[in-house]
Amino acid sequence: MAATAEPGARAWLGGGSLRPDSPASSPELGGRGRTRPGPGSGPGSGSEPGPERAGARSPGPATPGHSFRKVTLTKPTFCHLCSDFIWGLAGFLCDACNFMSHEKCLKHVKTPCTSLAPSLVRVPVAHCFGPRALYKRKFCAVCRRGLEAPALRCEVCELHVHPDCVPFACSDCRQCHRDGYRDHDTHLHHWREGNLPSGARCEVCRKTCGSSDVLAGVRCEWCGVQAHSVCSAALAPECAFGRLRTLVLPPACVRLLSRNFGKTHCFRIAEGAAPEPGEGDDGVDAGAPAGPGREALAPESGKQTLKVFDGNDAVQRNHFRVITVPRLARSEELLEAALRAYYIMEDPRDFELQVFPPPAQAGNPGARGKARSGGTAEEEGGRGSGSREAAPEAWIIRARPRTQEVLKIYPAWLKVGVAYVSIRVTPQSTARTVVLEVLPLLGREAEGPESFQLVEVLMGSRQVQRTVLVDEEPLLGRLRDIRQTSLWQMSQTRFYVAESRVVVPRVSLFVGGLPPGLSPQEYSSLLDEAVATKVGLVSVSHVYSWQGAVVLDVACFAEAERLYMLVKDTVVHGRLLTALVLPDVLHTKLPPDCRPLLVFVNPKSGGLKGRDLLCSFRKLLNPHQVFELTNGGPLPGYPASGCWCAEGTALWAGCLLPWRRCDTVWLARILLWPSCLWAQIVQMSNYCGIGIDAELSLDFHQAREEEPGRFTSRFHNKGVYVRVGLQKISHSRSLHKEIRLQVEQQEVELPSIEGLIFINIPSWGSGADLWGSESDSRFEKPRMDDGLLEVVGVTGVMHMGQVQGGLRSGIRIAQGSYFRVTLLKATPVQVDGEPWVQGPGHMIISATGLKVHMLRKAKQKPRKAGTPKDARADGVPTPGGDPR
Repeated sequence: MAATAEPGARAWLGGGSLRPDSPASSPELGGRGRTRPGPGSGPGSGSEPGPERAGARSPGPATPGHSFRKVTLTKPTFCHLCSDFIWGLAGFLCDACNFMSHEKCLKHVKTPCTSLAPSLVRVPVAHCFGPRALYKRKFCAVCRRGLEAPALRCEVCELHVHPDCVPFACSDCRQCHRDGYRDHDTHLHHWREGNLPSGARCEVCRKTCGSSDVLAGVRCEWCGVQAHSVCSAALAPECAFGRLRTLVLPPACVRLLSRNFGKTHCFRIAEGAAPEPGEGDDGVDAGAPAGPGREALAPESGKQTLKVFDGNDAVQRNHFRVITVPRLARSEELLEAALRAYYIMEDPRDFELQVFPPPAQAGNPGARGKARSGGTAEEEGGRGSGSREAAPEAWIIRARPRTQEVLKIYPAWLKVGVAYVSIRVTPQSTARTVVLEVLPLLGREAEGPESFQLVEVLMGSRQVQRTVLVDEEPLLGRLRDIRQTSLWQMSQTRFYVAESRVVVPRVSLFVGGLPPGLSPQEYSSLLDEAVATKVGLVSVSHVYSWQGAVVLDVACFAEAERLYMLVKDTVVHGRLLTALVLPDVLHTKLPPDCRPLLVFVNPKSGGLKGRDLLCSFRKLLNPHQVFELTNGGPLPGYPASGCWCAEGTALWAGCLLPWRRCDTVWLARILLWPSCLWAQIVQMSNYCGIGIDAELSLDFHQAREEEPGRFTSRFHNKGVYVRVGLQKISHSRSLHKEIRLQVEQQEVELPSIEGLIFINIPSWGSGADLWGSESDSRFEKPRMDDGLLEVVGVTGVMHMGQVQGGLRSGIRIAQGSYFRVTLLKATPVQVDGEPWVQGPGHMIISATGLKVHMLRKAKQKPRKAGTPKDARADGVPTPGGDPR
């Protein structure tokens, strides 16, 4: 037993790419002329490495986990390290992850292979994959190939992967909050390889580090600094969050006390659907390529395609990998190809291939997921070369029985000087005996073993699961069960020794979509009826009756998880409820100069570009600062923010400021302009229309709701407006006969109009001057800060078109700060572009006196990416400009 330091302590994951049209993307899978790394490449293994074969190239310490072999090139190919063209006919390709390199670059390779990457993750954090989309000129971080079909992207750290590569992606997403009460000593760079802008420049050597041909260079997902992978070693490991550091909420200031909750539950990111059968390697399509560089070839080519499962879980889900091997391949070559398909680079002698039960045995409950007796690959291969023609098409990789294993035990958050210690596990080893053996190696033998526990952590790409093992749990048997379930899962499983700290469970769960205007007791009774909340474990801590939302304090992790899953699928009074997990913001830990920025985005506005905007802000800031308005509105951003933030970025958020008693709000003009409705209180920021213009907005809104995918172009949107306008060009409603207007308690006689518009800004309808520039002795010159609103009338669609063209202005009717509108019948109304039909009644329009500061675009041209040392590749408006 010896304490050893974990290699690659900085632990950034490689992404990389292989040029899609490169012949090296389809290597021969004979397995000759190469070696595998030793057993130290995985979290635990129990055999010594085998002897090197003739002509093999040892990976060496400079090629972490890769299995390079020399390949012949017939098409243009680029190096994944330096991104330069590979001249000549030979390159070096990793059989597992498709990393291509010059021979001269091999000794400088620092990017870990996909097979080794899970063991280098410092803190496992699951990814938040969004819906499938087509990402042009992007590359998969697992197999390093181009994303030529719809793929998945992590909405927090921008990891790009093929759908069939998701299970093999490391859980190395950005750590955006503290996990319980654990402290962070320092905040390190979070490196992500590749997919940089083609013009990105290295922070160290100032040369180009981006490429559109391969994944080249690395980028810190916090501060945005970019560099070559080799040059990044020259940078200080600590990250200072870049030039946005005063606006970023530090992860150490956010705490999420939970068991299995993560960022997905806080952000409500709509995850991409799981691959359907027949898609990639996760289905039953035997002709689909699976694994890096594997292509299904025709039978007459002398090769065959085989289905391979890595355990019982894959069998039950019918998720397999497809490999292509020569028809006369030896059994060991077949086994190596199957292991490579699952990125398992351990000694092949520790595994065997078993024949998958034929369909005739599928009806036997005990047959499925169990190999046929005597059907190993060695036995099949020993029947002679002729028998290979009739080799079974489906196999299961099984780990051979082991009498002992060398297992890595990590010290979790204990303050010790090593990354992990290695111990030998025998049939007599239990969770308690392992803890007793590990404590002296960590220098904690003076503390009682009853103060520690052994925790099993499954580092899945979509979810990180933690399980506390009971003292009597046999470790060797548990390792065997994990490998029986999934061999790849074993590489994603870690064991930690952690303090047995008594933690009082407390989860804050935001529930929105409830009927507004109820009392706390009524909300409690309503939730008890809808989701059967447990008395004594759940209490209502905050009530926002005007919003129809509450915050629940849950004193049990299991109950919080149950409520979250139930609430988000529950309908109350015809409305689907919203569930969000609220983290705790530690205000006392904020740096003195830190003013975190709250961002609110409506993904349905702006030509449906809000989804990309959400991802951009989550990348620039802490995702806990970014809120999607369709998930409970802006309200979830305020209970967590407490007193640390007086900034917001959307008009919808501005509606909450009177309730929060905040003084100012920063508005980004690039964001969206939705309205909000609480108990019939509507906040207007730009303009309010009654009549014909609201009717046009309502028709457009209904058309977009029916076919949202078509409304992604401003040109198309304007065309729809023109079409609905032409349909109403002869429309006559005589609005002046259907409404009454009072200004400052005085009745105002309306002219013959079809629309009445209240404006608070100098422009209307994409920049048109509705009020006009002519002087008028009856009214004051409009100003944005005078506390007055202007009232203008239009006579119809033709009049509105003339205003848009600059040929006319509207009919000036009144100025004031208080208006009372009486609707005699149901009339279309719109506020800041959000339309609805308002029934007969009274509308009070009053200026609130709330003054809003705006961000504006800097007048000087932005500098080129990489010019300032702390600049990000993505420019954003600076908040230091003069407010307007």
